[in-house]
Amino acid sequence: MRTGADRPAGAVKGAAVDDASSALVAAAPARQLAAADVYAALDTSRRGLAPAQAAKRLQEYGPNELPRTRRRAVWRDVATQFTDLFAVVLLVACAITFLAYGLQQPRDAGTLQLAVAILAVVVLNAAIGFAQEYSAERTAQALAAMVPHACRVLRGGERLEVPARDLVPGDVVVLEAGDAVSADCRVVEAHELTVDNAPLTGESNPVGRTAEPVPAGPALEARNGIFMGTDVVAGSGRAVVVATGASTEFGRIYRLAAAAPRQKTPLQHQVAVMARRVAGAALAIGALMFVVRLPTGESVLPSFVFALGVMVALVPEGLPATLSVSLAIGVRRMARRQALIKQLLAVEALGSTTVVCTDKTGTLTQAEMTVTRVWADGVVDEVSGVGYAPQGEVADAAAVRELLRVAGLCCDARLVAPAGPREHWRVLGDTTEGALLVVAAKAGLDLGAEAAATPRVTEFPFDSDRKLMTTVHRTTTGHQACVKGAPMELMARCTDMEREGRQEPLTGRHRAQAVAASDELAAQGLRVLAVARREVGGPRPAQQEAESGLTLLGLVGMLDPPRAEVTEAVAACRGAGIRIVMVTGDHPLTGEAVARRVGIVRRSDPVVVTGARLDAMSDEELDALLAEPSELLLCRVSPEHKMRVVTAFQRRGEVVAVTGDGANDAPALKHADIGVAMGAGGTDVAREAAAMVLLDDSFASIATAVRLGRAVYQNIRKFLVYLFSHNIGELVPILAATFAGFPLVPITAVQILAIDLGSDVLPALALGAEPPEPDVMDRPPRSPRERLFSAAVTGRILFLGGIQAACVTGVFFWHVVASGIPFDDFTRDTPVYREAITMVQAGIVLSQFFNALAVRTERQSILKVGLLSNPALLAAGGFGVALMAAISYLPPFQAVFHTAALDAADWAVLTALGTLPLLADEIRKAWLRRRDARRKGAPR
Repeated sequence: MRTGADRPAGAVKGAAVDDASSALVAAAPARQLAAADVYAALDTSRRGLAPAQAAKRLQEYGPNELPRTRRRAVWRDVATQFTDLFAVVLLVACAITFLAYGLQQPRDAGTLQLAVAILAVVVLNAAIGFAQEYSAERTAQALAAMVPHACRVLRGGERLEVPARDLVPGDVVVLEAGDAVSADCRVVEAHELTVDNAPLTGESNPVGRTAEPVPAGPALEARNGIFMGTDVVAGSGRAVVVATGASTEFGRIYRLAAAAPRQKTPLQHQVAVMARRVAGAALAIGALMFVVRLPTGESVLPSFVFALGVMVALVPEGLPATLSVSLAIGVRRMARRQALIKQLLAVEALGSTTVVCTDKTGTLTQAEMTVTRVWADGVVDEVSGVGYAPQGEVADAAAVRELLRVAGLCCDARLVAPAGPREHWRVLGDTTEGALLVVAAKAGLDLGAEAAATPRVTEFPFDSDRKLMTTVHRTTTGHQACVKGAPMELMARCTDMEREGRQEPLTGRHRAQAVAASDELAAQGLRVLAVARREVGGPRPAQQEAESGLTLLGLVGMLDPPRAEVTEAVAACRGAGIRIVMVTGDHPLTGEAVARRVGIVRRSDPVVVTGARLDAMSDEELDALLAEPSELLLCRVSPEHKMRVVTAFQRRGEVVAVTGDGANDAPALKHADIGVAMGAGGTDVAREAAAMVLLDDSFASIATAVRLGRAVYQNIRKFLVYLFSHNIGELVPILAATFAGFPLVPITAVQILAIDLGSDVLPALALGAEPPEPDVMDRPPRSPRERLFSAAVTGRILFLGGIQAACVTGVFFWHVVASGIPFDDFTRDTPVYREAITMVQAGIVLSQFFNALAVRTERQSILKVGLLSNPALLAAGGFGVALMAAISYLPPFQAVFHTAALDAADWAVLTALGTLPLLADEIRKAWLRRRDARRKGAPR
């Protein structure tokens, strides 16, 4: 009878998993058992499961696939667009206006027009927001897509190829180089089996697997385990499935990614606060106007409609649409710079980023092992070129030709040339061996011809105990053993070395020189291999003979090289006040070496923290660590560690961007304020979990995106000043008319909507397209706590809006009083009244045209920037003026807006008054420049 600890782990019945960790615990005994005992523990045999037994387990445990998350219905996404506070306020106003129209006796067509106009605004905003932001979550589907579709198993002693979804615990899987792993398995046979665990652990180097038992510990550290989503890069073997579906390590990461909430961006928080305040102010002032109008003897219903008009005047109806489309402009700009933004608000979040937690492999580096140095006879030869493309050269190729020939013959990997213009050079097999093949080609060696001239006759594969690989080749004079491996282990078997083409005894001094060279290469973050050879007596020598009495040829140092553009990008981020923290699953020494090369580490004492140390830290200790202004490297970390670090940074008020390319990065990418995935070399799950995808996999694109993101935020503040300043121009005339006892409003709600949507939206969008200012990356990141409506922004709104309000209020009362008609005799159909409200609307439109020019810069004169340098703004302003002319002159528009035709003198007066905001703001900017010059003691 099997106990719970011995039962195979897999997806529970019905493919539902209550606790994946219990499955991992159940699999632990298999890791600790001898290979021969694993079959019995998992109720299987060397011949595999019987077909009937496999079918029964498939029914019991469910298919080997990840559960699909339900996509939210489209109607819910549409409905969300109507939950914005501005939308709610306008919908309530719309409903009340419709009700007022129904209660009026006689009914006023103007009230109906107002209700329909408000409803149209809400629907338009919702349509734009939905079109711009609709992006369904597909993380679960992407994870499932990474699982291979078929695999080879033994069923009843027969080798079969079955769909990956049909794998069950207890299946015996047959593994060969190039296979994708379909489930979590315990290796029971390993013949130089090597796997790439990078999608799960982030390690850049393939790792060897063994069939021997291992002690208890973390699942991913078990050397006899292989895991779903990884790949076999070399060797062969067999393994028994211990976990399938959501119970796998891959499934655990899926659960983390699915559970990680999307974080609200700083702009979302700021817009929410702004919406509450503006809506509250609109409701309060509308209520005040209702109370003020009642004592004048006006009936309740007209007073209520009047109050609604005031409220509509204060609500920036065009802001949601303007914000969405402006962010979309930023998205298109970034796409041209190889940065694909999936969520609009992520554009602005980039601009406020304070910390970047960056992965190493594939993000800072090429993810292609490259030989950079070759040591032979006391001399280090530099090797140029990076990656698998055999482009570059060895400094002294003749001196190291024999070393590289022997190293290249002692390889099982294969270098594959690109088959098309969009493909790249790639390696089939171990990436370390691939690097040796590339450096041999750079030295001018034709390894194909060498292999044909000296065919391999036998080999002794690499294993973790010897740390060597040996191949035996037939030569024209006999047989030769070619050996490569770890420097210390190989040099211990050497008795001679090659010097200047001659074989000489390996003296103590020469041995110490070789050891020192190996240590120096390793200290530079290089992976070091030693290469040797010897003549053997026949085609099948004993392993002891082939691997002793060797002649040392030299050392080869290789690394996963940093991308050429990363150093400059890191420097740009530092200059912008952004802290960069490397978070990698790789070895600390490797991580620190890369960090130094790209400029993340510049001091002699960086803080290097491993995942084991993070596990021992409390949240308070972690917070204290992150608060230190040190250069921080986090190595050997798991997906849980990454999420914990991101959360800790966010707890401190930081805006965190996370980069990554593997499935292990997905939870942190989703949980970050801005997740940045690699588009070309990354995994599907990383791309789906991220808010931004770098199409060129270049860290440098992050610096460019930050620059554009900061410009987006600046431009948002520009068009906020533009949009809200005219609200003052709309409200003040209404308040003045109320307190002056004028019975009608100086501007109607329908006219206000025409200004907000017809004349203001396009110029606001043109302001959102302003290019970044030259010094945008020389400033520190803005604080997440900085208000969107800062004192400076609010002051500028009041300054420009106050000038507009004074002008249009003066124009209205000048026109009304000059007519000589008593206030009480005015009606909606009085020609003078219609002319006056037309002048108010036209005055606001014209002043907004010049206001748009004023807000393009904060302190720089518009004359220096150039009046014509933003043609889109001029065209948008011209459209607004043309629309206003149509409203003034065309009878259909006159009927809707209750306007009248203006003469040339009216337009001349309004144009002159409209320039006042621009002139006043130029004077303000000149005063600010003069003040700053005095403070700095510099000439103006």
